[in-house]
Amino acid sequence: MSDVTRRRALSLLSGVAATAACAPGTVSAPAAPSPPSLRDLAAAKGIVFGTAMSARQVRDPDYVRLVLADCAGIVAENEHKMYVIQPQPDVWRWGPVDSLIGFARENGLAMRGHTLVWHHPRWLPDWVNETTFPNAAEAEALLGNYIKQVAGRDDGLVHSWDVVNETIDSSTGDQRETSFSRAMGPEVIEFCFHKAREAAPGAKLAYNDYMSWEAGMENHRTGVLRLLERLRKNGAPIDALGIQSHSNTDMPTEFTAEKQRAWRAFMDDVTGMGLEIYMTEFDVNDTQMDADIAYRDREIAAYTRDYLDLMLSYPQVKEVLMWGLVDSQSWLQTFLPRTDGVEKRPTLFDSAYQPKPMREAVAAALKAAPLRV
Repeated sequence: MSDVTRRRALSLLSGVAATAACAPGTVSAPAAPSPPSLRDLAAAKGIVFGTAMSARQVRDPDYVRLVLADCAGIVAENEHKMYVIQPQPDVWRWGPVDSLIGFARENGLAMRGHTLVWHHPRWLPDWVNETTFPNAAEAEALLGNYIKQVAGRDDGLVHSWDVVNETIDSSTGDQRETSFSRAMGPEVIEFCFHKAREAAPGAKLAYNDYMSWEAGMENHRTGVLRLLERLRKNGAPIDALGIQSHSNTDMPTEFTAEKQRAWRAFMDDVTGMGLEIYMTEFDVNDTQMDADIAYRDREIAAYTRDYLDLMLSYPQVKEVLMWGLVDSQSWLQTFLPRTDGVEKRPTLFDSAYQPKPMREAVAAALKAAPLRV
């Protein structure tokens, strides 16, 4: 189905539903059965569906209701990051992530780990950035112990880890430098994967990044491919690439056939290395779109279907995680904010916790996806 056809179909369905709801003199039909959960639709195709979640949301009964209704897995939004767990050299804060681990265990949810090492100076604790290691051995000891403590603590429940996050500079395609890499060299990334395998031998290990189909991402995609090739060549135990799948700079209507071809070429290169793929942080930004809610919902749903159809056509895509479920709680409300002050609508449920056309687009894409073996 073409983009135009899909958008027309979505518009027509919306109109039919509205007309049926408002028609005078009609006899009320029996309540329709609840739609199948996204969790079950995904599981039927061998896919894990889930969402990011914060420790605060564990205490929100309405949010918990959505998670338990639709999700088979969760990932910590920030609680597994080094700046939360070890904000100072002698301070370990396990409470926030333990609350999420406990929630997952109590409710039979799979848990992803994000992330052992965010290899970016902006997101490492200040004390790490300010450390000048006298030699590689001292850097290895600190970093190795951190990975052992975090990945080893939850081995057995966390089924996959983003071992390293965002080490490729999006503008140059080069590996970012940190106090760790200054002491250990660029192969600090390989070191992280080996230590993660030692600490969590049963977990799938991924490199995670935000390279995308959008304009200006060519160097980023090339840099990620170079890194993956190096890791494979050097024998790093990497199983997968995590593709965040944020749509941030280009708007949903800009997912053109030309950009889809370039993105497929990238996906072909990754899968050609024998790697699995996880969609780790899916949401859709509407910063530059017209404020009309019906228009935004229609275009976001159409893009969601098109993007998921492309991604799920690859049997190597084994997991689809939303980066949050409710509009008002999305990080995108403050990232690249709208100039008109209108609330963004980047997730599956609106701020009243009601499903939107985007959720139906996800359901349709999961139904149409080929079965994973």
